[in-house]
Amino acid sequence: MSERDAPDRRSPPRSGARAESHKVRQFTVDPDDDGIRLDRWFKRHLPQVGFATISKWARTGQVRVDGGRARPEDRLAAGQTVRVPPGGEAPHRKPRARRPLTEAEIAEAQAMLIAETKSAIVLNKPPGLATQGGSKTHRHVDGLLDAFAPGEDDPRPRLVHRLDKDTSGVLLVARTPGSAASYSKRFAGRSAKKVYWALVVGVPDVAEGTIDAPLAKQPGTGGEKMHVDEEGGQRAVTRYRVVDRAGKKAAWVELEPLTGRTHQLRVHMAAIGHPIVGDGKYGGQEAFLTGSVSRKMHLHARRLIIDQPASGGKPGGKLDVTAELPEHFAASMEQLGFDPAASPAEPLREAPPERSRAEKKQAARQHAKQYRKARRGERRQRGDAGGRPKRPGGGKGRRK
Repeated sequence: MSERDAPDRRSPPRSGARAESHKVRQFTVDPDDDGIRLDRWFKRHLPQVGFATISKWARTGQVRVDGGRARPEDRLAAGQTVRVPPGGEAPHRKPRARRPLTEAEIAEAQAMLIAETKSAIVLNKPPGLATQGGSKTHRHVDGLLDAFAPGEDDPRPRLVHRLDKDTSGVLLVARTPGSAASYSKRFAGRSAKKVYWALVVGVPDVAEGTIDAPLAKQPGTGGEKMHVDEEGGQRAVTRYRVVDRAGKKAAWVELEPLTGRTHQLRVHMAAIGHPIVGDGKYGGQEAFLTGSVSRKMHLHARRLIIDQPASGGKPGGKLDVTAELPEHFAASMEQLGFDPAASPAEPLREAPPERSRAEKKQAARQHAKQYRKARRGERRQRGDAGGRPKRPGGGKGRRK
């Protein structure tokens, strides 16, 4: 083979990066892409190549894996070589330019950082900041993630779970598409352990227990509010434990969601008659204490324990992070006489509850739906930076 016709051998381009397309290219599959479908590999690394082109290349034997013919649905393994023929770019699928962040936005993002690993960025989200954009929501965590990937070839970090706008605390962000898939499986499979701290109105009669109450969207609220629905709701389970109490006025509780429904902790605590302090949406006026206790919501994701993706054939180990309380929550704890050192925020259960086959299928569908929404959100947010214009009447972003 002449030098002119020699393939361009390299590692996969970072997500969204452009590679020279006028000659044959050969890429080595990264460990981060181990197990991914071939068509997904293209979407991740060469998004400007459309699925129709990939299918045509596969039918004609132009795209090959380790020298053999390959189908779009074939799974790749780390270390394999993917041969990509010249061309294939669709003008409307060109990678989108990133919106440049201001110095203030970069500083805001860095101020949230509490831990970093090869696969994750862990933030302490402040109350009042949305996790992701939506209708009339332009300031959010997702819009600040480019601060952790300053280089053009750096993969953009990805959200893998959400916190309500007014909920503070641990928020895990995946560094790469591969680690995002791994962490998403942990959350969907309920192996991730999340412990929340909350201040609630009154004191539960039972100091430790389980709330098992199915939840559904409340009719007439446009899906913005949930309620307990014994007939048609989805199963929702929360473990709780009273850590301390301030007479009969308020209690400090630890909460661990065993399922992941929208507004689950807030609805469950209100349902047993002890709404979270400051949660007027579900507790009404009764959710606000008299005196100088802040009217902001007192719900904080205190601790997260999750398995990290394997690396180099070795287990990734446990990621165990704790987030400090926001100022208003810490002040209320002090005023009510609660000592944060009184609890290490240990998980309240050893293993996730067993799920039925139907629940597993539903979880898989829900995860796929959330992933598609997240991807659409990313495209909308970067649309003003040189990509396709937004379609009129864009949909609302779903908040959790």
